[in-house]
Amino acid sequence: MNITLRQLRYFKALAEDLHFGRAADRCAISQPALSVQIRELEENLGVELFERQPRALRLTQRGEEFAERANPILQAVDELGDWAQTARGRGLSLLRLGIIPTIAPYLLPNFISALTEAHPKVDLHVRETVTPRLVDELLDGQLDAAIVALPLDEPALVETPLFTEEMVLIRPNTDQNATPVQLDTLASMRLLLLEEGHCFRDQAISFCNINPNRPGGGLDGSSLGTLVQMVGAGIGVTLIPEMAIDVETRSAPVCINRFDAPAPQRSIGLAWRASNPMGEMLNELADIVQKAAGRGEDQQPAA
Repeated sequence: MNITLRQLRYFKALAEDLHFGRAADRCAISQPALSVQIRELEENLGVELFERQPRALRLTQRGEEFAERANPILQAVDELGDWAQTARGRGLSLLRLGIIPTIAPYLLPNFISALTEAHPKVDLHVRETVTPRLVDELLDGQLDAAIVALPLDEPALVETPLFTEEMVLIRPNTDQNATPVQLDTLASMRLLLLEEGHCFRDQAISFCNINPNRPGGGLDGSSLGTLVQMVGAGIGVTLIPEMAIDVETRSAPVCINRFDAPAPQRSIGLAWRASNPMGEMLNELADIVQKAAGRGEDQQPAA
């Protein structure tokens, strides 16, 4: 029996996407080539891994069992590569970084500049998606680290706090001279939220102590930019993190409402697998993120 790592990676992509076209794109090969490799794998094993139907593809029971055994092998191989990178002591050569959407547009430009200055030869792969997916991909070995809002409360991950930032309320420009709003009055306002899956949505609901299914709700946005534009159109109000102010309010007719102390805050941090041999390099990466965010060494990150 001759099972190759390449076949395992192709199997993993297809098992996750359950679509030959998308999996082939992920693997940077043609769809027929992927199909041939999967067929060869099944023939080598002597079992059907996928149930093929005209409009659907799903794992067979044997396929699910095979995935449970294949994924740890691929993760171990990836970590072996990370170990070799660390052992060479030549800095980062490959970094697979995850980042949540409420941080990515505001931090990435400065971060990429700071990272390439410190590691000119780094091959950076960025994955922007919501926190639950980033956690799964970290645990699965698809990502080396992720910039997220803490805490994650996942025992297998190391969480390194980087900095905190305040939340501000965005109101229509017609409210510019109105009395400042405080947290305890937000429950009576039409607060626009990100769609489900975003941790920032959950934080906003918690900060404001509101019912997400309250009357007058139901208008969710896919991005902070969409929410701010909706506020500018007079639909309601919304919360955004401090780092988003300059970008998102630049072209919208809105005003900024800051809260009295203690203002709501979120903690931003870097997370990676505790088993990742790149730990020392990722601690250095945490310093680079702080630099990119304009947080000096004199500012202590939140615990």
